[in-house]
Amino acid sequence: MTKYPSKGLASEPSRRLGYLLKHAQLKMAEVNARTLAPYGISGRELAVMLVLTGQKPPSQQQAAHRLGIDRTTMVGLLDALEDKGLVSRHTDADDRRRNVVELTDAGQDTLRRAGAASEEAEREFLAPLSPQAAEQLRNSLHAIVHQRLAGTDG
Repeated sequence: MTKYPSKGLASEPSRRLGYLLKHAQLKMAEVNARTLAPYGISGRELAVMLVLTGQKPPSQQQAAHRLGIDRTTMVGLLDALEDKGLVSRHTDADDRRRNVVELTDAGQDTLRRAGAASEEAEREFLAPLSPQAAEQLRNSLHAIVHQRLAGTDG
């Protein structure tokens, strides 16, 4: 006869990792959506804009790879950002097969303001934790995500 524990992880769905990660992500998405609404962008669009910052403008394919999304999803996100006047796409002068994506001046301004607001949303989300616990959570999730990605990329 199989015994089921009356207490502990098996009888507490709200203590299971999958439940906790899902509901933490939902709460973070809610806080972030509320924070980004005044800037007219979503969290996914902010992520795209963050990937586009740097020294050399990436191609659409490079940006999609860095975000771990497929090309079709990336095109949809870039179309939306382009319609909002936040990004521009053009052919790479060095390689005409590449489409380079850059933030417009309006995109850079939106990224600066929305990025700061999103960072504040993260602080709000992590407020129940001590600064050390918040950093440990971030580092732990980073290690898990990058270990997982390394396993699928190689």
